[in-house]
Amino acid sequence: MKNIFRTKQLSKSYRTVFIIWMICLLAHISFNVLAQNPAITFTKEGEKQNAFISEQTKAQLLACQGTLNYPKSVERFYKEKGYKLAWVEKQNHNRQLAPAMMILDCVSQFGLKRQDFHPSELIYEQVTALSEAPDMLGGGQRAIFDVLMTDAMITFMNHLHYGKFNTTLPPSRIDEGGYGDFSAELRLLSLMESKDFYNEIASVQPSSKEYDDLQKYLHLVRGQYLEDSYEFPEESVKKMTINMERLRWLSASQTPSLIINIPAFSAKMKLKDSVYVFNIIVGKPSSPTPIFESMLTDITAVPDRRVSAKAFISEVLPGAIKNTDYLDNNHYAIYNAKGKLVEITAKKLQQIKSQSKGYYSRQSEGCGNTMGKVLFRFSGDAGIYLHGMPLPKLARSAQRALSTGCIQIDQAEKLAGLLLIQDGASNKKSSLLASIANDKTTDFKLNKSVPIKITYLTCEMVDSQLVIYRDIYAQDRSLEMAMYGYEKLLASDKKISSRR
Repeated sequence: MKNIFRTKQLSKSYRTVFIIWMICLLAHISFNVLAQNPAITFTKEGEKQNAFISEQTKAQLLACQGTLNYPKSVERFYKEKGYKLAWVEKQNHNRQLAPAMMILDCVSQFGLKRQDFHPSELIYEQVTALSEAPDMLGGGQRAIFDVLMTDAMITFMNHLHYGKFNTTLPPSRIDEGGYGDFSAELRLLSLMESKDFYNEIASVQPSSKEYDDLQKYLHLVRGQYLEDSYEFPEESVKKMTINMERLRWLSASQTPSLIINIPAFSAKMKLKDSVYVFNIIVGKPSSPTPIFESMLTDITAVPDRRVSAKAFISEVLPGAIKNTDYLDNNHYAIYNAKGKLVEITAKKLQQIKSQSKGYYSRQSEGCGNTMGKVLFRFSGDAGIYLHGMPLPKLARSAQRALSTGCIQIDQAEKLAGLLLIQDGASNKKSSLLASIANDKTTDFKLNKSVPIKITYLTCEMVDSQLVIYRDIYAQDRSLEMAMYGYEKLLASDKKISSRR
């Protein structure tokens, strides 16, 4: 019995020794691991430091609310990152800091203003201080720089993509989030590990050829001509920047689409492999054509209603002779037997009265006296129409701001045919032409609506040359003042005047 008891005691002693030995072995292993990986020793200390930095970031987000251009977007960015610093962590700056600073150096080449990107705080001297003396600067200083840099990059992308003065999507609305087709803070998060930060962040610009041509030329002008002492008119630079701003207000470039530029008196039908250009007539300055986007949905052949011969002789003609505004007010037009529109004068009306059987009248839905042979209908109620040009000779006039607001387009039948062909309904083209020949009103609904964009661009690149158009509605000045400021613009005007 004693032997058995002693055996149990020995077994218990061995177990105790074994457990102590295992503890020592694990301690030895842990010591060696920590010796090779000293960072593990400071895990708790690192966690405390991260928590401190997060609190500093939150504090600076709150303190900088009134300074940031997009405070809510910046908040969402850091919340996604757990409120960790994005650009200037101690001893480990993000590799995107250098290209981000380079972007701030050349914002003018994108038609933007450096003053919108915290120019006093985001400077190379500050980056040097953060790099060379990390222990001398507190976490709060790093957090301020970090938050302002994030706001600058979000601002850069939003101003490039949507524009700064976009009335439909102003910065305050974009900052709320969930608007438009693009989120700057989400894009920035995805670019923090990009291998081509500069080009990828710049790719948020509009993709239209009109914008791309102006941007490339402005890059050349800003980077070479102006800063290398070449002569280049500053007023031309302003024209480029304000029109790039207008192009940012448009939705994404699409094909097919119909782009109408009011000052150029032109319409471009963009198809997959080609672009067709048409001359147009737009509204007079007293009745300007509005700027908007919509969708072309239908085409109507022979939209004007033909008035019966009896009504023409008994109502229309007497009304026109009695009151010269009668035809305009009631949207009537008079044609000769060959279908040519007659230009009306008091003398001509008396001649028509004596030979009334050689003439007839048509009445349009609106927009003056006639819509020509084709009407293009679009969604929404813009209060204007896009239709054929009743007097084709006007398409050759240099000054074509002549209508009451509607847009008249030359070669309307050709445009209608292109729309039907791209819609997969080329067989309907012959039906449309037959309806026109037979004076029969016929509607053709497009299977897929086509974007139409009415723009106001006072300059564009044509065959690698900058072409400046007359500002027929005097809209450039207000946008220039918004972008450049009144006093600076006034000083620039005086400088230009003195050179002349």
